[in-house]
Amino acid sequence: MDDIKKFNGDRLKSARIYRGLNVAELAEKLNLQRQTVSMYENDKSKPSVENIKKMSKELKFPVSFFLETDLLKIKEGSTYFRSLLTTSKKYRNQQIQKIHLLGQIYAFLEEYIDFRPLRLPNVENLSIEDAALELRSCWDLEEKPVENIVYLAEQNGLLVTSFESEQDNIDAFSQLIDINNEAKYLIGFSLNKGTAARIHFDIAHEIGHILLHEWSEDIETLSKDEFIERENEAHSFASAFLLPKDAFLRDISTYADNIPYYIELKKKWKVSISAMIRRSYNLRIIDYNTYQRLMRTMQKKGIRKEEPLDKILITAKPSLLKTAVQMLLNEGVFTPKEFVNELANQYGLSILPSEIELLLDLPKDTLKIDNVIPFHSLNLKSTSN
Repeated sequence: MDDIKKFNGDRLKSARIYRGLNVAELAEKLNLQRQTVSMYENDKSKPSVENIKKMSKELKFPVSFFLETDLLKIKEGSTYFRSLLTTSKKYRNQQIQKIHLLGQIYAFLEEYIDFRPLRLPNVENLSIEDAALELRSCWDLEEKPVENIVYLAEQNGLLVTSFESEQDNIDAFSQLIDINNEAKYLIGFSLNKGTAARIHFDIAHEIGHILLHEWSEDIETLSKDEFIERENEAHSFASAFLLPKDAFLRDISTYADNIPYYIELKKKWKVSISAMIRRSYNLRIIDYNTYQRLMRTMQKKGIRKEEPLDKILITAKPSLLKTAVQMLLNEGVFTPKEFVNELANQYGLSILPSEIELLLDLPKDTLKIDNVIPFHSLNLKSTSN
C-alpha cells in the first residue's frame, strides 16, 4: 500500500519518546521484537497496516501522524533541567519532545496571532546582581514585587508551559527553539510542587539561564562541577530578581533573624521563607550561624517542606497559547474541526484534539469535533382547503 511506503520512522520515535517509553517497552506493547521496532524507527523496514494501527492505539496518535513529515522546520537548542543530575535521560527526552510539539503549534498560531516580541536585555559583562536589575528595568518593574511571574514572562515574549510529572525530582526546565530562524525560549515548570513561591523561583531561575548562559553548547557534555556552577548562578539570579537588593534590605530591617517576620514578607514578595533567609545570608545581613539556626528552626517546626502561606498564595497559570487558540475559535477564524485539520493538512501535524487540549491546558472538549448530521429543510403542508 502507498500509505506503508510513506511511513515515517522519525514520527514513531517521536511518539514513543513523547509517551515516555523505550524501544523494548513499546515492542512489548505491540507484541513485536525490539529489533523490529528499531528498524521501523530507522526506516529500515516498513510496518504493516495492522501494526501501524497498533502503534496508533498504543501511543494515542492518529494513524496519519505516522505517515507525515514535519512541514515546519523547528530546531531545538540546549535544554537546561534543574535536576539534570538526578532526572533520567528518558524523562528529559520526553519533556523535550513535548516542547517540539508545542513549538510546532506555536509556529502555526504565529501565522494568525500577533504575539508580543521577546524583550530581554543584553547583560553581557554584568554581575548577576546588575543583570537582575537590568531585567527589572527592561520589564518596567522598578523595585516592585513580582505578582505573577508566568503572566509577566508571557507578556515579554517568553513561552511558558506547565506539566504533570511522574518524578518529583524535576522542578523546571528551559529550552531554546528556533522557529523560522527566530529564537524563542520556552520554560516548563512542574505542577507537582506548584506553590506560587516555588513557581516564581523556578521560572526566575530559568530566566537566569536564558540571560546568563551559552545556548549553543551541549549541556549533556558539561562536567558535574560546571553544571553545578551554572545552577548556582541561575539560583543567585532568581534571588536577585525576585528580591531586589535595596528594597529587600529596607524591608528586612533589623528582623532578619525572626521567622514570623519572614512569613509576613512572604505575603509581599511571593518568595519562600527559606529563599529569603538564604538571600539575607548572601547579602551578609545575617551570618552563617544565624542562617543555620533559622533553617534548623524551620525543620523542627515542620515548615521546611510545606511553608506557611503555601496553600494561600496564588499565581497565574500559563495562558498565552491557550488564549490564542480560543481567540481564533471565538473570532470564527476556525471551527474546532478546521483548526485540527489545518494543523494536519497545512503543517503536517496530525494530533488528537484531546492531546492539543492537554498541551495547551485548554478546557476539556474545546476542540471536540462533533459529527453533525445534515438535515433537509422542509415546509409543512397547509391544512386549509
